[in-house]
Amino acid sequence: MKRANSGLTWIQQPHVTTFLRELAASPEITHAGLDQLPASPTREYVRGLVVEHKVLPRRDELSTRFTSWAGQAIGRVTTQNHRDVIRRYIRWHHQRRMNQMDEVTQGTFLRAKQSVTVAIELLNWLTEHHTDLATMTQAHLDRWQAEGPTTRGIASRFLDWATKTNLIDPSLKLQPHRRGTSPRLDAATQQDLVQSLTQTTEMSPRDRAAAILVLVFGQQISDVVKLTWDHVTVSDEEVTITLGAVEIALTRPLDEPWRALAATPTHDQTAAHPNSNWVFRGGSPGKHLRAASLTERLRTGFSSRAARLGTLHELTKVAPVAIIAEALGYSPVTIERHAIDSSANYARYIASTMRIQDTSRYGQRT
Repeated sequence: MKRANSGLTWIQQPHVTTFLRELAASPEITHAGLDQLPASPTREYVRGLVVEHKVLPRRDELSTRFTSWAGQAIGRVTTQNHRDVIRRYIRWHHQRRMNQMDEVTQGTFLRAKQSVTVAIELLNWLTEHHTDLATMTQAHLDRWQAEGPTTRGIASRFLDWATKTNLIDPSLKLQPHRRGTSPRLDAATQQDLVQSLTQTTEMSPRDRAAAILVLVFGQQISDVVKLTWDHVTVSDEEVTITLGAVEIALTRPLDEPWRALAATPTHDQTAAHPNSNWVFRGGSPGKHLRAASLTERLRTGFSSRAARLGTLHELTKVAPVAIIAEALGYSPVTIERHAIDSSANYARYIASTMRIQDTSRYGQRT
């Protein structure tokens, strides 16, 4: 830590002092011991510090949080039979998947909680209507779906698992939710935004660097925040970034925010990030910036989702699917979907133009 005063100022805050006194009273510092102390951001920050400095081994916090949450969620199920079903669903579907991951992502954690919550709502509704999962009919399922919000469609994940484990009739299906077309930025708006990024002084270099990856290369925020300096090369001649299987060179002036970041990295040599390799370092010790935080920061200029979809839509018009997927780190299936959508829109445009021309010719003949 370059400035000890920063650490002392943090320690002297009343809530931090109180927590550290409670921690000092513990016979030893362990994850289990920390879990017994009152839950708070301070507790998790201190946990991150002691892990980052190798006082405690690293553990998957989101997986641990899900296990704790799931134990409480099971208690909301109103019958023992359905509690057993939910317990199996949590253990053999969600926890099994998390155990196979190197690190549970925020998205996986939130989707698992949402999926279990909606499944519990369905099972409790069945109980209220004097039936259970084994005797559920399509009429029950249709009524439950119709009576609630569109988020009940998430129960399809639970029903797929129930079908595979022979708990329900395989013919039972939820009605698919008709989604509207997601908004996307048009090419002209994107070009204006990219141009403004090279001139603005209102955005930090970090936010400008992230915005370039979204607007120019169609990157998802969840992938942007995971970039490390191993993915970036900064030299006098050029700046290159590896997003997929190949290095992509940034032309001037798009490379300027990246040069600024490399020259003056934030959170460098602090207690929270003594040896961090993250490009987008976060507020938690040793962690990268949260995707939700970066999305919110960029929202002052544009919607990251609309920008990403607009970029991929335009790219599929000018390059083959395989090349885009390899260069940008997407699966070919994902890029293929965008290509089909792009082609469909172009086909509709051509058809519309032909109809206008036909009408014009007909008018001339009359």
